[in-house]
Amino acid sequence: MAEPSTSSATSSRLTHVAQSATTIEDALDDPTGRSKFTPASSFELETQQVSAQSLPRTQSWRSRWRGFEAEHPRLQRICRYIRGPRPKADLPEPAPWLNFNIYTGRKQYAIALEPAVIRATRPLTNPWLFVILTAGYIIGFAFFSRAESFLTPADSFIGCTATYWAALDGCGLDGSECMPFSNSTFDFRCPAQCSSVVLQNPRTVGDEQVDFVPLIVGGGDSNHTYRGDTFICAAAVQAGRISDSRGGCATLELVGNFTNYLPFSANGLSSIGFPSVFPLSFRFLPTTSLRSCSDLRNEALLFNVFITALIFLVLRPKAIVAYWCLVCIGFWHVALFSQPMASPPPLDQAFQQFLPTLFVAYAFWRVAFQFTLPAFRKAPIEAAVWYLGPYWVGVLTNITMDKIPIDRLTASDISARPGGLTALIIIIIILLVIVINQVRVIRKTGWLPYYLGWYVVGGLVVLVISQLPGLELRIHHYIIAIVLMPGTGFPTRLSAIYQGFLLGMFLNGVAAFGFDSILQTADDLRRDAPLGSDLPQFLTNATSYNASMPLQNQTIFWSPLPANESWDGFALLVDDVERFVGTALNYSLAALQPGIIHFFRLAFTSDGTAGDFTMAATLYPNGTWVDPLPGPS
Repeated sequence: MAEPSTSSATSSRLTHVAQSATTIEDALDDPTGRSKFTPASSFELETQQVSAQSLPRTQSWRSRWRGFEAEHPRLQRICRYIRGPRPKADLPEPAPWLNFNIYTGRKQYAIALEPAVIRATRPLTNPWLFVILTAGYIIGFAFFSRAESFLTPADSFIGCTATYWAALDGCGLDGSECMPFSNSTFDFRCPAQCSSVVLQNPRTVGDEQVDFVPLIVGGGDSNHTYRGDTFICAAAVQAGRISDSRGGCATLELVGNFTNYLPFSANGLSSIGFPSVFPLSFRFLPTTSLRSCSDLRNEALLFNVFITALIFLVLRPKAIVAYWCLVCIGFWHVALFSQPMASPPPLDQAFQQFLPTLFVAYAFWRVAFQFTLPAFRKAPIEAAVWYLGPYWVGVLTNITMDKIPIDRLTASDISARPGGLTALIIIIIILLVIVINQVRVIRKTGWLPYYLGWYVVGGLVVLVISQLPGLELRIHHYIIAIVLMPGTGFPTRLSAIYQGFLLGMFLNGVAAFGFDSILQTADDLRRDAPLGSDLPQFLTNATSYNASMPLQNQTIFWSPLPANESWDGFALLVDDVERFVGTALNYSLAALQPGIIHFFRLAFTSDGTAGDFTMAATLYPNGTWVDPLPGPS
C-alpha cells in the first residue's frame, strides 16, 4: 500500500513542474503579453520572486564590491587600471640590444655581438671547468686575505678612530686610566681610507667645537707633536707616515706633557690648535719594524671584479649558480677587505653573519632574481653590464656613498649635518621616480594588487612596532634592500639594475655591521652626543672675577646642587682633563700654569657618572674671564 502512494506523489510533482513549465512557455509565446495563469503557475512565480528577493542576502563581498563599482564608474575605471590585465600576463624577455642591422646604401650588415660571444665561449662553459676554477678561486682568495691581514701582528692593528685619550672624563681623574703619558713607543698598522672617517657629533677642544672631520689636534710644530686624543691614523696620514689609499705601518712615541699645539694642514687634512697644556702627547718616529703593511683592498677589488665578469661573460653557468657566486664574493669581499668589522677581520663574527645572509639571499632568489636573471641568458654582455656595475656600486657603499651627507636615517643626524636634509629630499625624489616606474611595470602583469597588499601589510606592521615605548625605528640600508627587492622580480633591464644594486647594498650592510635591529634605544643611537641632562652654572663670571689677583690666589665657584634631583656631586674639566670630582662648590687655580689660556667645563655627577658638561669658560693670561656659551659641550 505504501509503494503506490509514493509513486503517485512523485508523479504529482513531475506533473506540477511540467504544467508550470508549459504555463511559462505559453506566457512567453503570448504576443499580447497577457497569459492565463493557473494556480500552479502562480505559485511557481511567487516562489521564484521570494528566491530572487533573498539572493542579495547571500551575495559574497566580491559581488557586493562589483555592484558598488557599477554604481561609481570612475572608481570602477581606477580599480580596473590598478588590477591590470585579466588573466595575468607575463612580460616578454628583453630582446638583446647588441643584435642589430646597419644599412649602408643598398647593403645591409647584421651585427650580432651576443651570439658571437656565446659561440666563442661555449667550450669554456663546461661545468667541471667551472668547479675547478671555483676551487682555484677559493684558494687564491684565501692567500690574498692572508697577505692582507694575517702577516702583521694582530695587536698592532688599530682602527681609524683609535686614540690614546678618551673624550670628556673617559680617562678618569687626572687621566689616571690613560697612563702612561710618556716614555713609551707603539708600532701600529692603519687601514686605508681613514681620512674619510669623521666625528659624527661635535667634539669640544678648549673652547672650539669640531664635527664631521677627523679629530686632529696639533702637529704644526717642528716635531709634529699631536695631542693624545687625536685620531692616530688620520694624524699619520697628515704627517706623511702612511698612505690614505693603502694604509700602512708606523711607530709613535709618547712624549707626555706639551703646551700650545699648533694647527697644521698637509696631505688633504687639517688639524686644529690648542693653546693650553695637555698631559699626553705623541710624535711619529721616522722608521718602523713592521712589515707587510700595505692595504690590498684595491687589488682585491680588481681581482673580484675580474672574477665576476669572467663568470657572466665566459663561464656562463646557470643563472642560479651565477647568483650564488655574486652573494658569496660580495659578502667576503666586504668582510675581509673593503669594510671588515674590525682589524684584523674577526672570522668568527663573519661566519656568524654569513648563514643568515644566505637565508635572506635565498629569499631574494625566490622573489626576484629567478624571474629576471635567466631572461638575459642569451645576452651575457648585457647581463654583465646591468648587474655587475650596480652590484659593485652597492658592495662598495662605504666609498660610493661617502660624499652623501647622511650617515643614519634619524632625524637628529639629518638635521645636524649640513646638506643632510637636501640630500634626503633628492634621494626620496629619485626613489619615488623608480617606484612609480616599477609600479607601472608590475601593473602590466596584473600582479599590482598582490604586491600592494603585501606592502600595505608590511607598512602597517612597521607603523605598529615603531610606536613601542622606549624604542626608536632605525632603517638600516640592508633593510631597505630587503623591502625593495620583491618589487624588482620582472624581466626588464631596469629591474636587473635595481637587483644588482640592492644585492650589493644588502651584502655591504650585513657583512660590515651585521643584522642590526630595526628598533634601537636612544642610548644606542646617541653615540657620544650630549645626554640632554641638567647643566650646572658657574658663579664666577666676567664681572665677579678679580683680574688683579695672581692666578695662584684665584678660586672659581659654581652653584650648589639643585633640590629634588638625583645629582650628588660635580665633575670639573680643566683644559679638557678631569681635575676635580666631589661635592665642593669651588676649585683653587693655584696648581695651574700661569701665562697660558685655561678652559673650564663643569657637569653634575650621579653615583660617579657625569652628566653633560657645560661649554667652556675661558680664562686668558691677562685675567679676562669669558663666560661659557649656553648648552652642553
